[in-house]
Amino acid sequence: MTTIQTTVAGIPCLAKMTYYVPADPGRTYGPPEDCWPPEPAVIDFDLLDRRGRAAPWLERKMTDEDFGRIEIELIEAVEEGDEC
Repeated sequence: MTTIQTTVAGIPCLAKMTYYVPADPGRTYGPPEDCWPPEPAVIDFDLLDRRGRAAPWLERKMTDEDFGRIEIELIEAVEEGDEC
């Protein structure tokens, strides 16, 4: 699974993806029975310290803004094939 370098509350750390389902653009043309709405990507991750150890203390410091930013960073890393 993909692991990236990031920060939470200004503290350098790693985010390791544990689950990922890519976004589905849906289909909005053609006969109604062949159409479906778009679905967003589904992702889950664990925060690790810089040595790769679980960091539950850091997860408690994570804000909603941090969570959203890290989700986006992980999705971009998967799409581009980048990881540390």
